[in-house]
Amino acid sequence: MSRSVLITGGSRGIGLAAARALQAAGDRVAVTHRTAEPPAGLLAIRCDVTDSAQVDAAFKRAEEEHGPVEVLVCCAGINKDQLLMRMSEDDFTAVLNTNLTGAFRAVKRASKAMLRAKSGRVVLVSSAVALRGEAGQANYAASKAALIGFTRSMARELGPRNITFNVVAPGLTRTQMADDLSEEQLERLVTQIPLGRLAQPDEIAATIAFLTSPQAGYITGAVIPVDGGAGMGH
Repeated sequence: MSRSVLITGGSRGIGLAAARALQAAGDRVAVTHRTAEPPAGLLAIRCDVTDSAQVDAAFKRAEEEHGPVEVLVCCAGINKDQLLMRMSEDDFTAVLNTNLTGAFRAVKRASKAMLRAKSGRVVLVSSAVALRGEAGQANYAASKAALIGFTRSMARELGPRNITFNVVAPGLTRTQMADDLSEEQLERLVTQIPLGRLAQPDEIAATIAFLTSPQAGYITGAVIPVDGGAGMGH
């Protein structure tokens, strides 16, 4: 069955890989983008998730083209890494506003149609850092950890209406964020991964696709690590 899917931050990296995977499965996929170029072959909607009006407009456009959103994947995120003593309050709140409050805006907007339909799938992309922490990423880790509490609260709140909420927690993945790291930083981080390599976006996308599938209909409130074992024990 072809479903209406909206992926925030779906113009590159994990979001784009998830969009391609769901499109290949027959879904009608819209993605939001902010600064990146819109990807070819997808309904691309410019949207800054820190602006509620833009989020509402993005949903309206997706609804006009594809119908009410049945699957929401929240991938939009930023990082502003810095040691605590050098981190500004603006950098801390900016990361939370995009990564956490941006997801809240999208989920709240999506829930309207899902409640009417008494059905829906929501997947939020967190991070292994949310579970194990990382020096210099207090803002990023806090925002990604908060997504877990938010998701599990929504799983309890909207589960009776057949709407599932789950979290995927990727480890270090070959995306723009990883490309911004120095070779020395990459080598240090890879040594902490039992599988000894970075993930590919398609590997994260496969888990997202499963969680939105009929086969995952009885999974909700779960946190699925896709991190090569980096977060074991957390």
